[in-house]
Amino acid sequence: MTMDEGKFDGLLLSMAQQHEGGVQDLLETIFSFLARKTDFYTGGGDGAAEKLVNSIFKKYEATAVAKSKAEKAERAEQEKRRKEKLEKKKKEEELSSVVLNEDEKIVELTDEQASKLQQELDSKKSPKEDSVASAGTSSTSVEETNKVEDVKMDEEDDEEEKGKLKPNAGNGADLPNYRWTQTLQEVEIKVPLKINFSAKPKDLKVTITKKHLTCGVKGQPPIIDGDFPYEVKLEESTWVIEDGKTLLINLEKVNKMQWWANVVTSDPEISTKKVNPEPSKLSDLDGETRGLVEKMMYDQRQKELGLPTSDEQKKQDVIKKFMEQHPEMDFSKCKFN
Repeated sequence: MTMDEGKFDGLLLSMAQQHEGGVQDLLETIFSFLARKTDFYTGGGDGAAEKLVNSIFKKYEATAVAKSKAEKAERAEQEKRRKEKLEKKKKEEELSSVVLNEDEKIVELTDEQASKLQQELDSKKSPKEDSVASAGTSSTSVEETNKVEDVKMDEEDDEEEKGKLKPNAGNGADLPNYRWTQTLQEVEIKVPLKINFSAKPKDLKVTITKKHLTCGVKGQPPIIDGDFPYEVKLEESTWVIEDGKTLLINLEKVNKMQWWANVVTSDPEISTKKVNPEPSKLSDLDGETRGLVEKMMYDQRQKELGLPTSDEQKKQDVIKKFMEQHPEMDFSKCKFN
């Protein structure tokens, strides 16, 4: 590309937009101008003008074909990554469902465990009823105090969130020119193109960088043109055209613990305090965090059943082992907590 190759793009684009017949009418105007105002057809001898046109045509035809193939290959790769991503997400959801179902299985107690559990429940019942009765006289005042505190918190939130939009069902916003939703992992944007023809990739201009998005129909002002509030992963961010009328953009967040208040900083913000997080999936967590969560879930179930937690079980195992190693010692008066 020469230094001045794009110098007249604006002028030529303006000319092209004024020719309702498209490229054919534009070429008619150019060759008519050369015939009327220059010696293009006669100045170089017989066949020289046609030879010149053919050589320049072949030169830029090769460039345009190569560019088109490269763009087609890139779109195919993006679509492939998008499908792989959706398939991976589907498998993770299936795995998560299996794990959750395993966690929710009912634990069958032995007769001895059931008897012990019933005794503990009976021993806890009376004190609890007494505490409820004794607290009856003060419950009203506590409730009133809590209501006052809730009102104060709401007022503070209102000041901080004043002017912000309420999130839509997808934790995003429905704006005049597009709709967006989000999870902690990604942002999805649906942009109606508002055109009277079925759009192809070549009809659109979509540029995604780590911190900026520009998209729209070629020859028209951009529909979105602004900076992201946070960085995105370029290799995992894709775009496709749905039904020839809608541009669908998927952005992969770098920070997966951050809710976005808007897609681009120039657009209105939503209240991130009012987002409705999707149910957490164990498969989304790293190994260490997942282990901690599973331990907490197990301990919670054990407590509900009146059984020892994992830490208590370990302690009991240590004591039991110690007692077995020292049969000569009398542990009958020892209390183990």
